[in-house]
Amino acid sequence: MLQVDKQTPVMVTGATGYVAGWIVKRLLDEGLSVHAAVRDPQNKEKLKYLNQIAEKAPGKIKYFKADLLDQGSYAQAMAGCQVVFHTASPFILNVKDPQKELIDPALLGTRNVLEEVNRTASVKRVVLTSSCAAIYSDNADLERTPKGVFTEEVWNTTSSLTHQPYSYSKTLAEREAWKINEQQTRWDLVVINPSLVIGPGINPRATSESFKLIKQFGDGAMKPGVPHLGMGVIDVRDLAEAHFRAAFTPAAKGRYIISAHNTDYPALAAILVEKYGDRYPIPRRVLPKWLVWLVGPLVNKAMTRKMAALNVNRPFKADNGKGVRELGLQYRPMKESMNDFFQQMIDSGVLRQR
Repeated sequence: MLQVDKQTPVMVTGATGYVAGWIVKRLLDEGLSVHAAVRDPQNKEKLKYLNQIAEKAPGKIKYFKADLLDQGSYAQAMAGCQVVFHTASPFILNVKDPQKELIDPALLGTRNVLEEVNRTASVKRVVLTSSCAAIYSDNADLERTPKGVFTEEVWNTTSSLTHQPYSYSKTLAEREAWKINEQQTRWDLVVINPSLVIGPGINPRATSESFKLIKQFGDGAMKPGVPHLGMGVIDVRDLAEAHFRAAFTPAAKGRYIISAHNTDYPALAAILVEKYGDRYPIPRRVLPKWLVWLVGPLVNKAMTRKMAALNVNRPFKADNGKGVRELGLQYRPMKESMNDFFQQMIDSGVLRQR
């Protein structure tokens, strides 16, 4: 492992986020000093979960006001830091203005943070939270891969402002990061490309798309059934460990697909049925593709007919071997991640028994 200098702080952007919260916990547990960049350092309610972690950990946390679209706003938080974790980027699927809500914060925010890295001599490594969405747009893209599997060499070339705009935003932002990195030699860039993130949050009432999706398995929204739609999943706690190792493993380089399991909606539902099926309206049926194609756009604006055609009844297959080999990652069972996530929603009152 890279020498973890506990006297030198590290910075985390979007520190109150779902993924960032667990990264902050991992860093604090290691005894590091964390500079947490947040929109409003005075919002005690938003920071209380991080503060609770910091109270029990050997490390220290300090908050700084910063915004993705405010140039220069990361200077104070980054000063003196050895590693920068850039996790802040919107993950929203239902958007009215994809340019304003997705592209600008992802692309301009990444540029803003990395230009500040260029001005901050202490920074030696940046760990960027990208996404498997920067590798592929739709499951149909699997057919165009060299080996019939998504790898770190593959890039998303099929999304756009009008089709899968979230994937497009992640692709543009990661390409921009590599471009900025290649124009200098002082700091290196390691990119984390996770699949769908699941597992309990630091904040039990978070509002990320992951929370919305898993909540729908139990609140009746998906009771009629789920489409046979392939995806990868990764536990948020394992993802935080991947970020930590990407920061402090000297030989870490390039992109890392962080995805524990190649799975699909019916398999996720089946896990929950086993434990919670007698108490919650968890979907048991698989919806036929024609029905998803026909009704999907009416139920969920994000599920366009093009999306249904390119994703339903198609598998997702990613090779996670690079992270396992180079970062020594081990992944927990999908059943543990799903049950821990669902149980947290029950315990916090997000889900109520029928």
